Amino acid sequence: MFLQTILGFVATAATCLGASLQQVSNFGRNPTNIQMFIYVPDRVATNPAIIVALHGCGGTGQQWFSGTRLPSYADSNGFILIYPSTPNQSNCWDVQNPASLTHGQGGDALGIVSMVNYTIDRYAADRARVYVMGFSSGGMMTNVLAGSYPDVFEAGAAYSGVPHACFLGAPSATPFSPNQTCAQGLQKPAQEWGNLVRNSFPGYTGRRPRMQITHGLADTLVRPQCAFEALKQWSNVLGVEFSRNVTGVPSAGWTQQVYGDGTKLQGFFGQGVGHTPSVNEAQLLKFFGLIN
Repeated sequence: MFLQTILGFVATAATCLGASLQQVSNFGRNPTNIQMFIYVPDRVATNPAIIVALHGCGGTGQQWFSGTRLPSYADSNGFILIYPSTPNQSNCWDVQNPASLTHGQGGDALGIVSMVNYTIDRYAADRARVYVMGFSSGGMMTNVLAGSYPDVFEAGAAYSGVPHACFLGAPSATPFSPNQTCAQGLQKPAQEWGNLVRNSFPGYTGRRPRMQITHGLADTLVRPQCAFEALKQWSNVLGVEFSRNVTGVPSAGWTQQVYGDGTKLQGFFGQGVGHTPSVNEAQLLKFFGLIN
């Protein structure tokens, strides 16, 4: 009886532990030796959606796991979260690397796509519902992945990032790099920005990821102009024009920029907001189509 009671306590304790962030090794091609962490909720949906969540410079996948409320939404809605982690370039993503900026050529981008393919195969996930989001360097890589791998990602959300290929030609894309032209708000015509995306996957004629761009207007590390340039880029790529501003969305001090009917491209700018994630999970997941 005593033994049965002890075993019962052990079983109860194991059940209470629930899902947790787990590291995955040998997930496929990984040319830059980045790391994969995954969160699979206890009640995963049938053919679940996937969100790739990318940390900023100096961060890790484990830290970013605690940086938003996405895990609790995964518990409620049954989608899977992938948290890539880079130990390279002061823990910054290689958004300046021609390999990452070219479909199928390598870099961190290819390693992240390998994580997606592993997860689709392992958990019978829905290939048509793969999304990416990230902050700072992670926001930059969000734009890179959307540009280099439009056949993989259905939508992306970049927080405090820069346009796709903005850092192309720079020695690195860290805050310590001597070349900060991009982060200070490098400006190009919309068509030129759009061509950088199209040239990353020559000959591709399929659908392009829907995009959501969020930035603080008081950001002095990655200037707000970077977000305006990213919106120019995706407006050109997606073929939607700016239609209106909506003040007070998602909350006081924020302004939403709507392109077309807002289903393909949105921008959000926070008055007095600096270099901070500013992730509104409900707003993000509604745009992705994962919650109502």
